[in-house]
Amino acid sequence: MDFLEIAKTRQSCRQYDPLRAVEEEKLNSILEAARLSPSACNGQPYFITVCQGETAKRVAKATQGLGMNKFATAAPVMIVLSERPYVASAALGAKVKKNDYRSIDIGIVAAYITAEATAQGLGTCILGWLNDEEIRAICGVDGAVRLVITVGYPKEGDTLRAKKRKPIADLVKTIEE
Repeated sequence: MDFLEIAKTRQSCRQYDPLRAVEEEKLNSILEAARLSPSACNGQPYFITVCQGETAKRVAKATQGLGMNKFATAAPVMIVLSERPYVASAALGAKVKKNDYRSIDIGIVAAYITAEATAQGLGTCILGWLNDEEIRAICGVDGAVRLVITVGYPKEGDTLRAKKRKPIADLVKTIEE
């Protein structure tokens, strides 16, 4: 599967097969893709916590405030992305340029995780609605939890939906000078 095919077929999965576990080799491939993702000054200012079993269910519950993300409980794997401090050069750059490189890097690692999961035939959904303090306690992490990614096999019959995206002309301007 080439990257454009991954981009065309990856979608937020909200119907998981709760009886089908994610194979260790597929999970390892996803984590290797995450490890290889680019980051400012190669600092990788995040920590990845992989939750399975009862811990995954507890993390899923911590994403379900106000009735949100009810589907998450069926996902067999929850990947928690939490912040770590910048490396010195990225911290200086962030301060001087007034840019939040850490958030950018976390977005990039999330994209790599979801792309590789798609290549492995798995479904994912990136969750930003979450209880930071509760997930920190469950996972034993110090840094702020920024995203949780559900991972698992889509339930049979979960078909590819048409993508609703802006036209390319609304997103891109080319300057040739």
